[in-house]
Amino acid sequence: MRLILMGPPGAGKGTQARFVAEHFGIPAISTGDIFRANVSQGTPLGVEAKRFMDAGEYVPDEVTNLMVRNRIDEADASPGFLLDGYPRTLAQVTELDGMIGFTGHQLDAVVVLTVDPEELVQRLLQRAQTDGRADDTEDVIRRRQEVYAEQTEPLIGVYRERGILVEVDGMGEVDEVTTRIFDALDVVPQS
Repeated sequence: MRLILMGPPGAGKGTQARFVAEHFGIPAISTGDIFRANVSQGTPLGVEAKRFMDAGEYVPDEVTNLMVRNRIDEADASPGFLLDGYPRTLAQVTELDGMIGFTGHQLDAVVVLTVDPEELVQRLLQRAQTDGRADDTEDVIRRRQEVYAEQTEPLIGVYRERGILVEVDGMGEVDEVTTRIFDALDVVPQS
């Protein structure tokens, strides 16, 4: 199963990605986790990524594309994968199409979690307090929502046109959302 999990910042993608990946026996590949690991380790990629992350902006496509290509080429991703946080731009959609097409496969589904915008802000402010995330100030959170609306929401239409978009209500308890995702994906054929 080759999946993308989309939704605005704070929609619960990271939480749901773990459950969905475990369910299908595939790795959950989170660009955010990879970026944060590189930042904490002080790698050249991390130093470059941190400048953009601190401002609530997306890390440039060239850096992100290379990182994702390297990760999906690893052996554990051969039977499939779940991408969380990628693609975020139309250019990245084209890049990902090439990466997957090269392997002779295709995307099976794109799951979009829908959540009320003000609920997202509250979730992220709460996460900032509990996880100690200095980058999650209210101004940065709102800027990240604007960037998502400008750059990533257009991808929903692309995947809807391809007939692989699955919209799931991301409001409610974690297990309720997980059940909705599984119910929606149970009818998706795997490539």
